[in-house]
Amino acid sequence: MEKISQGKAYVAVALILAAALIAASLIVTQGFVKVKASQNTLSVKGSAKKEIKSDYAVWTGSFSVQSGQLSEAYSMLSNDAAKVKQYLVDSGIPEKSIVFSAISTSTYNEILPNGVYSNKIEGYRLFQSVEIKSADIDKITELSRESTELINQGVEFQSIPPQYFYTKLADLKIEMIELAAKDAQLRAEKLLAVTGSKPGKLRAARLGVFQITPPFSNEVSDYGINDTSSIDKEITAVVSCDFEID
Repeated sequence: MEKISQGKAYVAVALILAAALIAASLIVTQGFVKVKASQNTLSVKGSAKKEIKSDYAVWTGSFSVQSGQLSEAYSMLSNDAAKVKQYLVDSGIPEKSIVFSAISTSTYNEILPNGVYSNKIEGYRLFQSVEIKSADIDKITELSRESTELINQGVEFQSIPPQYFYTKLADLKIEMIELAAKDAQLRAEKLLAVTGSKPGKLRAARLGVFQITPPFSNEVSDYGINDTSSIDKEITAVVSCDFEID
C-alpha cells in the first residue's frame, strides 16, 4: 500500500508541476506550489535526464546577384532561383516544400579615387532565400552539405546549418517532471534514512528551467537552453521539493 501511495504522490507532483508548466508557456523559471508552512522540513533537488533524437528539421539557403541595372539584376536572380528550385527537386525535395522568400534589394554607391563614396548609385544587389522544412532529417542534413554544388552552376549560394527540433517536447516535459519528482523523493529518503526519519508530506515544489543540450554538454543557463544545432540531444529537468520530516 505504501508503494501505491508513493506512486500516487509522484503523479500528483508531476500533475501540479505540469499545470504550472503549461500556464507559463512550456518553460517555467520559478513554478512554485505552496502547502502549509512548517520549520521541520527537508529541501532536496531531484533531476532527470533523457536522450532524444530530433524528428524535424528546417534548412535555409540564400543566393544573391548584383548588377549596374536593376532590371538585369532581377533577371539574373530569377534565373538563379530557377536553378536552385530545379536542383532541390532533382535532390528529392517535393516542389510544395520549397519556399522562396521575398526579394530584398539594396544599392551600392560609386567609390571616388580618394576612397570616399559618392552619392551616385553604381549598382544594385538583390538577395533571396529558400527554406525547406521536413521530417526527413538525413535528407535535410545531406542537402545542407551538398547544396553548395550550385556554385558550379554559377549561383552565388550560401547554405546555413539546419535547425533540428523534437516535436513531442510538450509531452516529454511532463514525463520529465514526474521522473525528477521521483528522484527528489528518493534523495530525501536516502538522506533521512541515516537518522531513522523519512520524508512526509510534500510542502512545496519548484520547477527549474529545462536544459536541452547537445550530448555530453555541461552548458547550463538560468533561462534554460533549447539547442537546435544537434540531431541528438539531452533534455534535463530539475525539481526542488520541500518535505515534512516524519
